[in-house]
Amino acid sequence: MGAVKDEIERRLRENFAPTHLAVIDDSAKHAGHAGEDPRGESHFTVEISSARFEGLSRVERQRAVNRALADLLAERVHALAIKASLPG
Repeated sequence: MGAVKDEIERRLRENFAPTHLAVIDDSAKHAGHAGEDPRGESHFTVEISSARFEGLSRVERQRAVNRALADLLAERVHALAIKASLPG
């Protein structure tokens, strides 16, 4: 695992106490595309289930994840696909 992936996982665990969390580094699929970072770790998919999403719409869940990762998204991560759901 890389440093960026580890940091994404740490922040999401702290903020959402997920029952399921998968952080998938998709960077290799984007080699040669816009936003590619030669250091790698620039494109991710996050699958997260958390009771803390109760009462939030799909868009609100995605915004909550984006807020938790805001500086990484501004400085290091080019693309983030988010699948945020309630447990079960």
